[in-house]
Amino acid sequence: MHWLVREVVGRTTRRITRIWFHKFESATQRCRDVQHRVLFDKLRRNAASQFGRDHHFDQIHTVAEFRRHVPITDYAYHEPYIEQVKRGDVTAMFGPKTKVHMFAMTSGTTATPKYIPVTGEFLKEYRFGWMLWGIRTYDMHYDLYRLKVVQLTGDWKQSRTEAGIPCGSISGLTMKRQCKIVRERYCVPGPLMKVREINARYYAALRFSLPWSVGMATSANPSTLINLARLGDAQKGHLVRDLADGTLSAEFDIPTEVRERLAPLIKKRHPERVRELENVIAQTGHLYPKDYWPQLQVLTNWTGGSMGIYLRRLPEYWGHPPVRDIGLVASEGRMTIPLEDGTRAGVLDILHQFFEFIPEDQIDSLNPTVLEAHELKEGRRYFVLLTTSGGLYRYNIHDLVQCVGFHNETPMLEFLNKGSQFSSVTGEKLSEFQVCRAVESALSTLNLCLTAFILVPCWDDPPYYSLLVELGDLPSDDLAARLAEAIDTNLAGLNLEYAAKRETHRLGPVSVKLLPPGTWESYVRDRVAQRGSSLEQYKQACLSSELDSYLEFRVLREIRQRSAGVVLRSA
Repeated sequence: MHWLVREVVGRTTRRITRIWFHKFESATQRCRDVQHRVLFDKLRRNAASQFGRDHHFDQIHTVAEFRRHVPITDYAYHEPYIEQVKRGDVTAMFGPKTKVHMFAMTSGTTATPKYIPVTGEFLKEYRFGWMLWGIRTYDMHYDLYRLKVVQLTGDWKQSRTEAGIPCGSISGLTMKRQCKIVRERYCVPGPLMKVREINARYYAALRFSLPWSVGMATSANPSTLINLARLGDAQKGHLVRDLADGTLSAEFDIPTEVRERLAPLIKKRHPERVRELENVIAQTGHLYPKDYWPQLQVLTNWTGGSMGIYLRRLPEYWGHPPVRDIGLVASEGRMTIPLEDGTRAGVLDILHQFFEFIPEDQIDSLNPTVLEAHELKEGRRYFVLLTTSGGLYRYNIHDLVQCVGFHNETPMLEFLNKGSQFSSVTGEKLSEFQVCRAVESALSTLNLCLTAFILVPCWDDPPYYSLLVELGDLPSDDLAARLAEAIDTNLAGLNLEYAAKRETHRLGPVSVKLLPPGTWESYVRDRVAQRGSSLEQYKQACLSSELDSYLEFRVLREIRQRSAGVVLRSA
């Protein structure tokens, strides 16, 4: 009877969701009109807020007037209003009856995290965007309806503001709001979001997922799927024993209160599944998802930007199911909805945010050309400005995208990378400001001076950052190693996502690459000549966003950190 109820509810849900997707499909045929309605709905909703009054929302009737009254903004521009909301004054940004459910935390361009307000309207739109993505995914992989999903979510209550508003990961809140029948599709129990130690979290996720037939594994970053698979193989003995005995290994740091909440799920034993896993280990010598989840239909994660370097490693652990991009989505809001497997492009989510675009070559202009979505040109690159129900207006999220075509009248965009002042190899979103702050603090602590430096991302397993400096600036290799360690520590303190990637070994420790004396003088001279500018106008970047950009330099040797001392690598 339970199966019958679930089947009836499932069919009814699919009919309803198709009606909703038709609404989106219809909207893509009227991009300009839909975008204008979205904009003016948001302005009317918050016209009485302090931000609305300060920017004369009641006088805005056209896009031109919107641009005249509201400048292009960043987080610092909104921060004074956000701080008021954090203290409990929602009218700083929203109408008086607005409910702020939480603040989504993400790395900012300065030393402090960004706090993105998640209102009821924003949450509804955020979930609707995921639903649109899910409808297309399930329709293309119909067997998913009878299989389970592996997904790890973050804790939406990591901390609270002084007014008691939760702060954390919006994925945790969206999971909390799932109805029971939807939640049953997921293997990983909700309480695991409270497990902070990453290996313990991965282990417990696998412990509860292995008994099931899994059709989809999803994660924003493919490196998470790789690390999950690796840990499962390394801990195969513990996993098989736990499934056989109905236990959860005490070897892992799982809080007592989480173990207590999971106790009813732990007790069940899985003898048949244990025999299957033992056969896999006997035949392959490993315990990889490609062998114990043969019904896997699709992997879903980011595929744009620098993610391609990880995608090449997925088949080793996960086999060859199609990979589907989850879309350009951030704490600030969803931007695109991919409609097919195997593409980095997605249709702009015009139903929920108002979008503006700055051509790539004008991003540093004092008065750049700003375009609406319907004005984009195929093949051109743009930076994205967001206006959202989370109280952000004309917000420069620093994402560089390329228009690869149109779906009806709505552009399809592909993410390329963060802007020139950012680097994001595994989702850490380092800013040049953070790098400069981290290096300056380390130099002060060690009483050192550098002629110049550039921090560059380097590909390895795992990738890492390396500081390029001239040989004569560092008295000894030991001091170079101490400098690398200090910068690494400082970056983790300045950027919570960098800290998380280091803690989970998705990023390796910072190293130092020593260059010949005189390198920077030649480098500056060549750059000034290439750009046709004067030396006085030249400003050397302190952070590169291009992987292995150090290859344009002559590296004498590399000095890496190690707990027992210094590791030297010759060039």
